[in-house]
Amino acid sequence: MELWIPATIAAAFFQAIRFALQKRLTQAGLSATGATWARFLWAAPALVIALLLTLAMTGTAWPDLSLRFWGMAALGAAGQIFATVAVVALFGLRAFAVGLTFKKSEVLQTAFLGWLVLGDAVSGAGFAALMLGLVALLVLSAPPADTPRSDAVRAVVLGLASGAFFAVAGVGFRAATQEIAGPPLLQAGMALAVATTLQTLLMGGWFALRDRAEAARVFAAWRPGLIVAGTSLAGSMGWFLAFTGQSAAYVFALGQIELVFALLIGLFVFGERPARRELAGMALLVSSLILLVAVI
Repeated sequence: MELWIPATIAAAFFQAIRFALQKRLTQAGLSATGATWARFLWAAPALVIALLLTLAMTGTAWPDLSLRFWGMAALGAAGQIFATVAVVALFGLRAFAVGLTFKKSEVLQTAFLGWLVLGDAVSGAGFAALMLGLVALLVLSAPPADTPRSDAVRAVVLGLASGAFFAVAGVGFRAATQEIAGPPLLQAGMALAVATTLQTLLMGGWFALRDRAEAARVFAAWRPGLIVAGTSLAGSMGWFLAFTGQSAAYVFALGQIELVFALLIGLFVFGERPARRELAGMALLVSSLILLVAVI
């Protein structure tokens, strides 16, 4: 089995847990932006220390980082910030599992962006699997009957926006890893450490200028923040390892297994019972996942 497959499944598992923890943070009083910063703030120092120790213990020289690497890492970092804020905000409008399903619009958007920027090709059968996923999103786009129209429109916009920004992040991070010479673990670790540090500094600067009260609340919630950071580290390392060996579109497509984890978390943690239509939409997405794995 190729490394990117188990790496993607592990990443999807930890990401579903991390989003659930971030939803808890917003329920505890943090804004979507604050809950997003929490995942980067506590993860960045651990990543940098782990990277430096690994380089020192293995006697590996610090790799040359090109201007393209910094540009792609910064692009991915910014995209992931906006994507995470959008999807955490979406949890306030739709059930946890359905919110993550809307996020999966990233698959089709990543396929197009990956082809445009990196030349990553998608086969005809692979494209058919991605289109089946699009049908599932259309099924899911209809909100419950009692949902206010403004909330329904906002949920769709947030879901598609999160998918678009995650597509930017995925393509940017894959491009960044390709700029580093060395084994996959070094490629993933270096790109992840740089991206997470950039995210921490960018959001920290924004909070210092615009919302110091929220920044104080993030620091006060350091205990759950550390747990969020731990799951974020595990998930992000999985994604970055997968990006070193496969196109971002296929990685995100296989990552739809996250929906199975999300459904279980939504049911057993948040007590959410999806409607039949929502279950049908998720079933279609899982079918597209099975088809995709079969044709790659």
